[in-house]
Amino acid sequence: MSKRDYYDILGVGKDASEAELKKAYRKLAMKYHPDRNKGDADAEKKFKEAAEAYEVLRDPQKKARYDQYGHTGVNGQGGFGGGGVEFDMDDIFSRFGDIFGSSFFGDDIFGGGGRGRSRGGRRSAGTPGSDMKIRMPLTLEEIAFGTDKTLKVKKQVGCTTCDGTGAASNSDFETCGTCNGMGEVRQVTRTMLGQMVNVQPCPTCQGEGRIIKNKCKSCNGEGREKGEETIKVNIPSGVSNGNYITLRGQGNAGRRGGPAGDLIVLIEEKEHEHFIREGNNIYHDLTLSIPDAILGCEKQVPTLKGKAKLRIEPGTQPGKLLRMRGKGIVGLNNSGEGDQYVRVNVYMPRNLSDKERKAVESLHDAENFDASNQTKEEKGFFSKMKDVFG
Repeated sequence: MSKRDYYDILGVGKDASEAELKKAYRKLAMKYHPDRNKGDADAEKKFKEAAEAYEVLRDPQKKARYDQYGHTGVNGQGGFGGGGVEFDMDDIFSRFGDIFGSSFFGDDIFGGGGRGRSRGGRRSAGTPGSDMKIRMPLTLEEIAFGTDKTLKVKKQVGCTTCDGTGAASNSDFETCGTCNGMGEVRQVTRTMLGQMVNVQPCPTCQGEGRIIKNKCKSCNGEGREKGEETIKVNIPSGVSNGNYITLRGQGNAGRRGGPAGDLIVLIEEKEHEHFIREGNNIYHDLTLSIPDAILGCEKQVPTLKGKAKLRIEPGTQPGKLLRMRGKGIVGLNNSGEGDQYVRVNVYMPRNLSDKERKAVESLHDAENFDASNQTKEEKGFFSKMKDVFG
């Protein structure tokens, strides 16, 4: 189904000024406002349609693209869900606050302005739900490459019997007599500087503007009940212990249709059997026998993707760090892979047989086993660590 022309919607020409656009939109917003057309789906559609048209035509750049390419030129640029009319009513009130203020609608009709109000003219719908925090332990492999997790969360969910309203039926509401449905009360105090107006949520209806005559039996009027939900969480690669992911609107359900709280997922990094993490790099200890360290060898070492071959050069010194490029953790936002460092240790046997002792003693005075032959290039362990972290 094709969209209507924005100029036709507002009833203006292409050369209309900013003031003329605003005046035309004011007129349509007044005519089709939800508070004046309760339950009229067609009026609500036209109300949103007018808001979309005004949002595009009031912006010089969007208007220029629309004039040249039509609706295709502003797809995704309308400011409300890709240029279509499927956006939340509160977004309109928030974006066009200068139009939906008391100076436009008047106190007698909308109680001092529609901005931030629900369609029924109330100050707010229900009470917001509370945030929740859960801990998510992750393996180093899951952190290294990212993963998807499925959680079963016990929390307050919307009541299915009353659809979150808290009432036995839609006819079981009545307008609050204290605030006359506005959800707020005003107290005017005269001072030397003039009148001071204090606006507070209505104490009778807690700001909802209406009172339930017959409560829902399933939730006792709360509009929510204890339940369990299955939630999928995408964990990006490179997260760290103590990081958290906020899932908007996935916390406890609000009271009587109020907005749900957030679910905060706190990342916990599990201790790994083989690796120690430092940023996006990982470290692994490899212990060699004395012959392997002297003569060199090829070893299978663990990596985050499985086993890999590592060549040990002859004469490798204890404490030497061998670098395996790209074998570390993929950084946040795919910002590159870290490396894996293998730290070489040499096992020194404690108990020797007589034969083994004699073999070692025979090498005691051998020239190549003299520790004073160590070259300056063969740095100690702490110097190498300084180079790595520096």
